[in-house]
Order: sequence, then structure tokens, then C-alpha cells
Amino acid sequence: MDRDANAVSPGPRQLLSVPDGIFLTMGMVIGVGIFKLPSLVAGNTAGATEFLLAWLLGGAASLCGALVYAELASRHPETGGEYTFLARGLGRGAAFLFAWSRMTVIQTGAIAAVAFAFGDYASEILRLGEKSSAVYAALGVAALTALNVSGTVPSKTLQKVAQVTVIAAMVLLAVAAIVTGGSPKPAPAGAPAGSFGLAMIFVLFTFGGWNEAAYLAGEVREARRNMMRILVAGILAVTALYLLANIGYVAALGLGGMRESKAVAADLMRLLPVARGAELIALVVCLSALTTMNAAIFTGARTTWAFGRDFAAFTRLGRWRESGSTPANALLLQGAIALLLVWAASFTRDGFQAMVEYTAPVFWTFFLLAGLTLFVFRKRTAEAPAFRVPGYPAIPIVFCLMCLYMIYSTIDYALADYGPKFGNMVLLGVVVMLAGIPLFFLARRR
Repeated sequence: MDRDANAVSPGPRQLLSVPDGIFLTMGMVIGVGIFKLPSLVAGNTAGATEFLLAWLLGGAASLCGALVYAELASRHPETGGEYTFLARGLGRGAAFLFAWSRMTVIQTGAIAAVAFAFGDYASEILRLGEKSSAVYAALGVAALTALNVSGTVPSKTLQKVAQVTVIAAMVLLAVAAIVTGGSPKPAPAGAPAGSFGLAMIFVLFTFGGWNEAAYLAGEVREARRNMMRILVAGILAVTALYLLANIGYVAALGLGGMRESKAVAADLMRLLPVARGAELIALVVCLSALTTMNAAIFTGARTTWAFGRDFAAFTRLGRWRESGSTPANALLLQGAIALLLVWAASFTRDGFQAMVEYTAPVFWTFFLLAGLTLFVFRKRTAEAPAFRVPGYPAIPIVFCLMCLYMIYSTIDYALADYGPKFGNMVLLGVVVMLAGIPLFFLARRR
């Protein structure tokens, strides 16, 4: 007799290969940032060399973090990512607070932010009323959540197809810009170069998302050996692609043209002999946003599943549906919270910016804690995992210092540049995070 389609299996199955993991990692990193933020980086660098150096440093800093996460995943190759690392290294309280924050602030806020970016560009193709961006954002969240609920295989297949399309479009655009050139404008003589530290905030934001690969460890074949390959290969591939894209921007627009641009990819496209170039680049950005959302939805629910598995008060979230091999309940709750954030942010001036403000300090705080767990594991045991960070302790220290810098920079930049309104969004994210502390003690009693 056939088993119930909704039967619950003990846990995830190892369905993901190394290429699957690399595509998911790249999809999480390559989002709308590379189409929006290079102009802000250009505005805070003194010349083309410094501009490109910032992107190279961003890749190097991310690689340090990827090496730290590769050892953590090699030690504990389980679905749950930072949740598992924090639980084993700093205790159940830290893990609970992270899972709560990821479910209510970090991941759902990131999904909502990218959904708004998708909505902004989709509205350039076809508007759906006064709140067109929010409508597209909600539709994107709902459709991709439903896809992931249906199963792991269709989700990873969509990721591969869409990601190949986006990467091919980025490469063709960059190569065309380099070959055909344009009218590059140098930075005006005597113009202020801004802050290189501020440029790095935007660069590292564009590189954000590589850590999501750690949530795949429980579903990757031979994870102890292959997680290092996924993380390192994913970061190297993204760094190479970002450098190529930015070389194309510089060749066609110049640093001065980039500083004046609000959408560098669209402005670059206008210089090329391509009909309906604006609509075409909008379509590429939409695909990029969808791949990022899909990867975020896929990985985000894995933390919530691990959270529900470990705490009886949330046991329904810890059920893994055998049909499709997916954490269906966790996906549905995550989708509901993301839709709630989309609705709330639709009343702000810029939904994308509001969600970045909401998530950034909380995100970097837990990044720092995850990095510190490596020192805890090294001190506790002499176990030799399949992968160990080279150059220990220098590389983990660099990673932790980067996290501290980003925590300081995001708060300082928010308050200095945007005033109390931005500070209120930062405060809201922190308050929601801290609400998890009393909730932990209630859940522990049960």
C-alpha cells in the first residue's frame, strides 16, 4: 500500500550534489545589489583602481568567512547552519535566540527586501496599480514558497535554470561593455572621494548570502568533504563575476558616470545597440531577484525546522514532510511572516531600504557569534575534521573583526546619514530579536 503523501520522515535526505550547492550559494549572493550598489561604491572611492580593489577585498573578506563556515560545517554537517553551530558552541539559549531572530528578522526581512527589489523592476515591465512593487513582492514570496513546499527537486531545478540565465546575461553585458566601450566619464577633479569604509559596507552587502550554504549541510552528499568545496567555489565564482561586471561598468561609464547613475546596469544598457534594452535589463534583474528569493526561502526554513525539532513548544515546525523531502510547516510560517513584512513595508517610502535597516545589525551580530564558536570548538576538542581553516587563528580573527566593523558601521551610518527614522528601524529589529529571550525561558519550561 502506498504511504501517505503527507507522511513525516525522520529528517532530510542527501539529495544535493556539489554543483547544486554551488548554484544555491551563488543564487543567494548574486542578487539585485550588483545592479544597484556599484554607483554608491564609486561615490566613495577615489579612482577606478580603488573601486575595483574594494570588490576584490570584499571577495577576500567573504572567503575568510567561507573558510570559517567550511570548518564549522565539516564539524557539524547537519541541516540548521548557524543554529547548529551556536547550539553546540554557545548553548541552547544562543541557538534559540538566533533561530527566533532569523525567523522574525534576518531571513524573512531579507526575503521581503529582495521581493521589493523584484517588484521595483517588474513594475518597469508592467505596472499593477499604485502599490505595484508591493503587489509583485507579495506574489513572488507566495509563489516561491509554494514551489519550495512542493519539494526540494523542483526548487533546485528552478535555481539552476534561472541562475544560468542570470550569469550568462551578466557576462554578456560586461563583455559587450568592455568590447564596445562607451563614453566613460572620469571623476570630477577635486570631487570628494567619500569614505572607503562606507564603500566596503555596500560591497559586503552585495556579497551577503554566502553563509546560507551552511544550511544545506544536512542535504549535501558527503557533506564533511563537499561543504568546503561548495563554500569556497561559490565565493570564488561570485568574486570573478562581480569583478567582470564592474570592469564593464568602468569601461563604459567611467567612475564619474557611475557616481551620477541611479541604475548602472540600465544606463550601461542604453549605451549598447540593443532594442528595448531597459526592459531587457529589468527582466534580468527580476530573474536575479527571484533566484535570491528562492535560495533564501529554501535555506531559511531549514533553521526554523531545526528550531522546531529541538523545542517542544514549536514541535509542529520540526516536522519534515517525506513527500518532496521538505520542511513544509516551517516554509509556510516563514512565508506568512515575510508577507506580513511586505505588507508593513509597503507603507514606507522605500520597502527595500526599510527591510535592510530592519535586518542589518541583527544579521552581523549573529555572524560574529558564529565566528566565535570556531574558537570554542578548537579549545574544547582536538578532533581533526575533514577541513580545517588554514592560517588559524589569523583568518577567523579577520572574519570576527570584519563583523564587529559592520555592526558599528551599519548603526553609525544609519544614525548619521538617515537620522532617527533609520535609527527607529534599527531599534525595531533589535527589539524583536530581544523578545526571543523571555520566549526562550517559556519554551524551556515546556
